[in-house]
Amino acid sequence: MEKGKPVTITVKEIQGKGVCSYGLKPGDSWVVSSEEIPPKMCAWAFQAMFPFLTVLRFGGKFPWEEDKNKAIVCCPDPHNPVVFELEVK
Repeated sequence: MEKGKPVTITVKEIQGKGVCSYGLKPGDSWVVSSEEIPPKMCAWAFQAMFPFLTVLRFGGKFPWEEDKNKAIVCCPDPHNPVVFELEVK
């Protein structure tokens, strides 16, 4: 079974009060090459971005993104959304 390309996840910003309840900070980064939640990654955030990760890992693109190798995704916290940039290289 094809494994897919690795995707880099980077915290770009935290909106609202600017504080993530899980402790993530802008600049935090992970490389994902499987369906497993990376160490020190919020499971809620990972589940929100999982469909986007899968598309990028297997060569898909999002028509609304300027850079077709990236996707911007937010976690589901309505008060302090963490904004992630996903990038396949």
